[in-house]
Amino acid sequence: MAFNATIYKAVLQIANLDRNYYQERALTLARHPSETDERLMVRVLAFALHASEGLSFAHGRIGAGLIKAGEEPDLWKKNLTGEVELWIEVGLPDERAIRKACNRAQQVVVYAYGGHKADRWWEQNRGVLGQANNLTIVNLSNETTRAIAAMAQRDLKLNCTIQDGHIWFGEGEETVEVELTVMLKCKT
Repeated sequence: MAFNATIYKAVLQIANLDRNYYQERALTLARHPSETDERLMVRVLAFALHASEGLSFAHGRIGAGLIKAGEEPDLWKKNLTGEVELWIEVGLPDERAIRKACNRAQQVVVYAYGGHKADRWWEQNRGVLGQANNLTIVNLSNETTRAIAAMAQRDLKLNCTIQDGHIWFGEGEETVEVELTVMLKCKT
């Protein structure tokens, strides 16, 4: 029996003072039954952190197992010729998929989360992934991902403020200061 995705609607207000980007974006998100609220909200946070003209959620990538790993990211930005400028993955992707993404895109960003699982994933993949010039890996704290997962609901009114490297992400009266740890910084 096939399960249908649950549709979430979000209005996301972004105030990125560091990049002088101020927009309100209406998002329609498909949450596959295999996807958690935590992963869904990390995808939205990643969108807010990289928001720009042309950034979009990849088509067909609704949850684990729907397409082959590495074919499409969670989010991407393509230029007018179809080249991938930015490839964003959420979670703990296979290192082969990341290397393939690094060959396809100008810049690749992975938002890892999961506490000790993310730490073990990084230790196992650090040697190979550390060789990529166009890869950034960011680890989100458990406190951050749990707090933003608690905000998940089918109709969201979110805001994200970025100033001097500090990030606040919220829904209504609830606001969380986002804790990021850069594990690997893009060399290009």
